[in-house]
Amino acid sequence: MNNLETYQTFYFVGIGGIGMSALARYFNASGKNVLGYDKTNTKLTQLLMNEGIDIVFEDGIDERIASLQKENTLIIYTPAIKKLDILDYFNQNNFEVLKRAKVLGLITENTECIAVAGTHGKTTTSTLLSHLCKEADLPFSCFLGGISENFKSNFLYNGSAYSVVEADEYDRSFLSLSPDWAVVTSTDADHLDIYGDVSHIEEGFKQFAALVPEDKKLFVRKGIEIGRNHHTYAVNEKADYYSDNLRMDYDKIYFDFHTPTETIKDFVWDIPGIHNVENATVALAILNNLGVDFETLKKAIANFKGIKRRYTKHIYKNGKIYIDDYAHHPTEINAVVDSIRTFYPDKKLLVAFQPHLFSRTRDFADGFAQSLSKADELVLLDIYPARELQENFEGITSGWLLEKVQLKQKEVSALLDAFAKIKGKDFDILLTVGAGNIDTLYDPIVEWLSAE
Repeated sequence: MNNLETYQTFYFVGIGGIGMSALARYFNASGKNVLGYDKTNTKLTQLLMNEGIDIVFEDGIDERIASLQKENTLIIYTPAIKKLDILDYFNQNNFEVLKRAKVLGLITENTECIAVAGTHGKTTTSTLLSHLCKEADLPFSCFLGGISENFKSNFLYNGSAYSVVEADEYDRSFLSLSPDWAVVTSTDADHLDIYGDVSHIEEGFKQFAALVPEDKKLFVRKGIEIGRNHHTYAVNEKADYYSDNLRMDYDKIYFDFHTPTETIKDFVWDIPGIHNVENATVALAILNNLGVDFETLKKAIANFKGIKRRYTKHIYKNGKIYIDDYAHHPTEINAVVDSIRTFYPDKKLLVAFQPHLFSRTRDFADGFAQSLSKADELVLLDIYPARELQENFEGITSGWLLEKVQLKQKEVSALLDAFAKIKGKDFDILLTVGAGNIDTLYDPIVEWLSAE
């Protein structure tokens, strides 16, 4: 029974995840009864509770769960959660239990679904696409993997003709979607705990690309082999759609955009990094194909504020700069640090990094060491385990990773001690980076630097 209309109650196992919370907000906005469980209480779960969603943080069968009727309740879970008593209970009692991606696929089946896939860039691209759709007043809804700074949420409903979704490659979830339009931004190695090696990752993306009907449109970063007809996009090299003539003026980037038939000059945008101009290029290509005029798109690109924890930047009166970013893969850290070095070549950079997952730290240790060695000083936090158990990864620690980093000024710190250590450092620019709970340092750092 996969007709979502038949359910009155939706229980989310792992509701605090960024993708799960967008779905929870969708059903809550639709007037359904929404409740759920998560391991930790975060800013995001607090926001969900403020919106009227009931959340518990203990794994156990409470009165609420015991009172649920399997006939009108759908259980939605994230594959990042491996084993829980709550999930066992639902399975043993024959509730309908579906993965997040499957439910997202069902919601978007009756829409023109624009799906953005890639090991890097999908959150920025899908959030920008949603912003452009909103500014063009298209009838769309979006389900994002980050919090848009423009509309302060990871979910927005403005109609149902189109949907914009982030197509997550973890656990091959993106193969549950039915994309009408799709983007593939990158196919670098990641999630090797699922795929084993890069050839299987590339194969997964080819399977995703094959889901797009031949009469619809697939946009692929130039240079990626996808095994079927597609449009290419690029920056500073010719492709079906490309941007070039990049100029920087203070913190703004200017660029020209080329379609197969015309050139539109002088787009202005605030988001640093060539990789982000690349994301803007494919977003413009899609909106152009949806028939939105370039005057509207120019205005919309210029007022895009970005995504929370994607190069979130503060500049203080004393000249200090604080940047916070979600990067958790060497390629992503390189992109952030290289952008900082481009804009501020002579400033002293202090990086506080929290590795995410023991398996990712092990698989990309040399890449992490290389990217972190670009800092002037490093505070390396303990590894954030997420779904993993440390006993399964003997010897994989932040101390082990630190030894590979080619810096004189470097140290390991527990999260609890990190803020005090940062306050004692000399720096021009502070970068906090990582996908775990390092975000809990953000408010204290902002308060401290604002007071300084």
